[in-house]
Amino acid sequence: MSSSDRTEFGEYLKRRRAVMSPPDTRGGVRASRRRVPGLRRQEVSDIAGISVEYYTRLEQGRAPRPSREILAALAQAFGLSDAERDHLFRLGGEQPPEPASPASVIRPGLLRLLRGLDDTMPVTVHDGRLDLLARNRPAEELLGHLTGDGPFERNIAYQAFTTDVLPRLLGEEGADRFLRVAASELRVALSRYPGDAYLRALLAELTENSRSFRDHWEHGEVGASKSALKEMRHPTRGWARFEIEVLHDPERDHWIMLYTPRDDA
Repeated sequence: MSSSDRTEFGEYLKRRRAVMSPPDTRGGVRASRRRVPGLRRQEVSDIAGISVEYYTRLEQGRAPRPSREILAALAQAFGLSDAERDHLFRLGGEQPPEPASPASVIRPGLLRLLRGLDDTMPVTVHDGRLDLLARNRPAEELLGHLTGDGPFERNIAYQAFTTDVLPRLLGEEGADRFLRVAASELRVALSRYPGDAYLRALLAELTENSRSFRDHWEHGEVGASKSALKEMRHPTRGWARFEIEVLHDPERDHWIMLYTPRDDA
């Protein structure tokens, strides 16, 4: 950290300390009459489990770059939100910690967006583990037959390698591209959530039971597609072309896929 970085980091700590409510005596920290709002340095250091001398140097911009453990302790002591914690880590010269798993609940506003596009385009939402979370009515019509079973029935990679409908939906060439993408995005998911038991079990399941998956996995491809032009067979309207754009909600690690129909189909 440069001197300016240390100064900015220290100022952020001061601002966070100033907006914290003083603890009562039952919290184990003695509170007395105060002349300024917020917590004292001693109180913050006690909560974070670090020495008051070191915390003081951090606020004054005189301490060396803090470790990830110190940053995590400060974030917990200040009761920071995920966004505030990530900002603290960046100010401290570290990459924010990766979440243990994606959020399981979709934002209500996003669900309203899906319903609002019922007359416009298919839309799906999946999480960073490739589990399908929601889709609107046009997406249900287009992709409803692409399903699996068992504990991984909502997982896109599992569906890709355990169903036989891809060639009918995408054609032979499109189906092969989809399998390559599914394997590569599963690799990305595993790299982001290396300790996730669900993803590890999924990898073991596909490795044991799908020769196609083993072949694609051995290629070692890594990627996350953000846009594509796909030709897909609608069950009642026949072949149609869709321009697909993928939007990301990084806070929840949710991915929104918009299937825009192409008029030149």
